[in-house]
Amino acid sequence: MNKKTTKYQVQLTAAEEATLLNLISQGQPAARKNTRARILLKANEGFKDEQIAQALNVSTATVSRTRHKYVETGLEAAINHKPPAATKPTKFDGPQQAFIIATACSAVPDGKHHWTLRMLAAKTVELEMVESVSPETIRHILKKTNSNPGAKRCGVFPQSERPS
Repeated sequence: MNKKTTKYQVQLTAAEEATLLNLISQGQPAARKNTRARILLKANEGFKDEQIAQALNVSTATVSRTRHKYVETGLEAAINHKPPAATKPTKFDGPQQAFIIATACSAVPDGKHHWTLRMLAAKTVELEMVESVSPETIRHILKKTNSNPGAKRCGVFPQSERPS
Protein backbone atom coordinates (compact mmCIF):
# COMPACT_ATOMS: atom_id res chain seq x y z
CA MET A 1 0.00 0.00 0.00
CA ASN A 2 1.20 3.48 -0.73
CA LYS A 3 1.51 6.20 1.88
CA LYS A 4 -1.69 8.03 0.93
CA THR A 5 -3.77 4.85 1.05
CA THR A 6 -2.67 4.00 4.58
CA LYS A 7 -3.04 7.57 5.84
CA TYR A 8 -6.59 8.02 4.55
CA GLN A 9 -8.27 4.69 5.18
CA VAL A 10 -11.93 4.65 4.21
CA GLN A 11 -14.06 2.81 6.75
CA LEU A 12 -17.70 3.32 5.94
CA THR A 13 -20.36 2.70 8.53
CA ALA A 14 -23.23 0.42 7.57
CA ALA A 15 -25.49 3.46 7.18
CA GLU A 16 -22.98 5.26 4.94
CA GLU A 17 -22.52 2.18 2.80
CA ALA A 18 -26.28 1.80 2.45
CA THR A 19 -26.57 5.47 1.50
CA LEU A 20 -23.92 5.10 -1.21
CA LEU A 21 -25.42 1.88 -2.58
CA ASN A 22 -28.83 3.53 -2.68
CA LEU A 23 -27.36 6.58 -4.42
CA ILE A 24 -25.76 4.63 -7.25
CA SER A 25 -28.76 2.35 -7.73
CA GLN A 26 -31.43 5.05 -7.97
CA GLY A 27 -32.04 6.81 -11.25
CA GLN A 28 -29.52 9.25 -12.64
CA PRO A 29 -27.38 10.97 -10.00
CA ALA A 30 -24.78 13.41 -11.26
CA ALA A 31 -21.88 11.54 -12.86
CA ARG A 32 -19.33 13.10 -10.51
CA LYS A 33 -21.38 12.19 -7.45
CA ASN A 34 -21.88 8.65 -8.73
CA THR A 35 -18.16 8.22 -9.39
CA ARG A 36 -17.22 9.48 -5.95
CA ALA A 37 -19.71 7.12 -4.35
CA ARG A 38 -18.20 4.21 -6.27
CA ILE A 39 -14.68 5.29 -5.28
CA LEU A 40 -15.63 5.25 -1.60
CA LEU A 41 -17.32 1.87 -1.88
CA LYS A 42 -14.26 0.35 -3.60
CA ALA A 43 -11.91 1.98 -1.08
CA ASN A 44 -14.02 0.53 1.73
CA GLU A 45 -13.52 -2.92 0.20
CA GLY A 46 -9.75 -2.45 0.43
CA PHE A 47 -8.84 -1.75 -3.19
CA LYS A 48 -5.75 0.35 -3.86
CA ASP A 49 -5.99 3.78 -5.51
CA GLU A 50 -4.52 2.48 -8.78
CA GLN A 51 -7.03 -0.38 -8.94
CA ILE A 52 -9.97 1.91 -8.24
CA ALA A 53 -8.77 4.45 -10.80
CA GLN A 54 -8.43 1.80 -13.48
CA ALA A 55 -11.80 0.20 -12.68
CA LEU A 56 -13.69 3.51 -12.72
CA ASN A 57 -11.65 5.16 -15.49
CA VAL A 58 -10.55 8.12 -13.35
CA SER A 59 -7.14 9.39 -12.29
CA THR A 60 -5.44 8.19 -9.14
CA ALA A 61 -5.45 11.83 -8.00
CA THR A 62 -9.27 11.80 -8.10
CA VAL A 63 -9.34 8.65 -5.99
CA SER A 64 -6.82 10.08 -3.54
CA ARG A 65 -8.68 13.40 -3.21
CA THR A 66 -12.01 11.65 -2.66
CA ARG A 67 -10.52 9.36 -0.04
CA HIS A 68 -8.84 12.33 1.69
CA LYS A 69 -12.02 14.43 1.60
CA TYR A 70 -14.03 11.58 3.15
CA VAL A 71 -11.58 11.06 6.01
CA GLU A 72 -11.14 14.78 6.71
CA THR A 73 -14.69 16.12 6.24
CA GLY A 74 -17.12 13.22 6.02
CA LEU A 75 -19.38 11.52 3.50
CA GLU A 76 -21.48 14.47 2.35
CA ALA A 77 -18.48 16.65 1.56
CA ALA A 78 -16.74 13.77 -0.23
CA ILE A 79 -19.56 13.01 -2.67
CA ASN A 80 -21.13 16.44 -3.16
CA HIS A 81 -19.36 19.02 -5.29
CA LYS A 82 -18.82 22.31 -3.54
CA PRO A 83 -18.11 25.24 -5.85
CA PRO A 84 -14.74 26.84 -5.22
CA ALA A 85 -14.66 29.78 -2.87
CA ALA A 86 -15.25 33.12 -4.53
CA THR A 87 -12.19 34.81 -5.86
CA LYS A 88 -10.88 37.86 -4.11
CA PRO A 89 -13.14 40.90 -4.32
CA THR A 90 -12.66 43.38 -7.12
CA LYS A 91 -10.48 46.38 -6.39
CA PHE A 92 -12.89 48.86 -7.93
CA ASP A 93 -16.63 49.24 -7.42
CA GLY A 94 -19.03 50.33 -10.17
CA PRO A 95 -18.52 54.12 -9.94
CA GLN A 96 -14.74 53.70 -9.81
CA GLN A 97 -14.82 51.45 -12.88
CA ALA A 98 -16.98 54.04 -14.65
CA PHE A 99 -14.40 56.70 -13.77
CA ILE A 100 -11.59 54.58 -15.26
CA ILE A 101 -13.61 54.06 -18.45
CA ALA A 102 -14.43 57.76 -18.68
CA THR A 103 -10.78 58.64 -18.16
CA ALA A 104 -9.73 56.21 -20.92
CA CYS A 105 -12.24 57.91 -23.22
CA SER A 106 -11.20 61.44 -22.26
CA ALA A 107 -8.55 63.70 -23.73
CA VAL A 108 -5.04 62.41 -23.26
CA PRO A 109 -2.45 64.27 -21.16
CA ASP A 110 -0.19 66.76 -22.93
CA GLY A 111 2.70 65.19 -24.77
CA LYS A 112 0.99 61.78 -25.05
CA HIS A 113 -0.72 60.22 -28.05
CA HIS A 114 -3.06 57.91 -26.13
CA TRP A 115 -3.90 56.57 -22.70
CA THR A 116 -1.88 53.50 -21.78
CA LEU A 117 -2.87 50.96 -19.19
CA ARG A 118 0.09 52.04 -17.06
CA MET A 119 -1.01 55.68 -17.23
CA LEU A 120 -4.55 54.76 -16.21
CA ALA A 121 -3.25 52.61 -13.35
CA ALA A 122 -1.00 55.48 -12.19
CA LYS A 123 -3.96 57.89 -12.37
CA THR A 124 -6.05 55.71 -10.02
CA VAL A 125 -3.17 55.59 -7.53
CA GLU A 126 -2.58 59.34 -7.89
CA LEU A 127 -6.24 60.00 -7.10
CA GLU A 128 -5.96 57.67 -4.09
CA MET A 129 -8.64 55.31 -5.36
CA VAL A 130 -6.33 52.43 -4.40
CA GLU A 131 -2.84 52.04 -2.95
CA SER A 132 -1.61 50.07 -5.94
CA VAL A 133 -3.07 48.48 -9.04
CA SER A 134 -1.68 46.50 -11.92
CA PRO A 135 -2.22 47.55 -15.54
CA GLU A 136 -3.74 44.09 -16.02
CA THR A 137 -6.55 44.99 -13.63
CA ILE A 138 -7.23 48.13 -15.66
CA ARG A 139 -7.20 46.03 -18.85
CA HIS A 140 -9.85 43.72 -17.42
CA ILE A 141 -12.08 46.67 -16.54
CA LEU A 142 -11.76 48.15 -20.02
CA LYS A 143 -12.09 44.82 -21.81
CA LYS A 144 -15.24 44.00 -19.89
CA THR A 145 -16.84 47.15 -21.22
CA ASN A 146 -15.29 47.13 -24.71
CA SER A 147 -13.79 50.55 -23.92
CA ASN A 148 -10.15 49.69 -24.22
CA PRO A 149 -7.55 52.23 -25.21
CA GLY A 150 -7.17 52.00 -28.94
CA ALA A 151 -10.84 52.01 -29.79
CA LYS A 152 -11.78 54.95 -32.04
CA ARG A 153 -14.93 55.75 -30.10
CA CYS A 154 -12.81 56.63 -27.06
CA GLY A 155 -11.02 59.39 -28.90
CA VAL A 156 -7.80 57.47 -29.28
CA PHE A 157 -6.41 55.72 -32.31
CA PRO A 158 -5.18 52.21 -32.92
CA GLN A 159 -1.43 51.86 -33.52
CA SER A 160 -1.87 51.80 -37.31
CA GLU A 161 -3.91 55.04 -37.47
CA ARG A 162 -2.02 57.28 -35.03
CA PRO A 163 -1.18 60.77 -36.21
CA SER A 164 2.51 61.40 -36.75
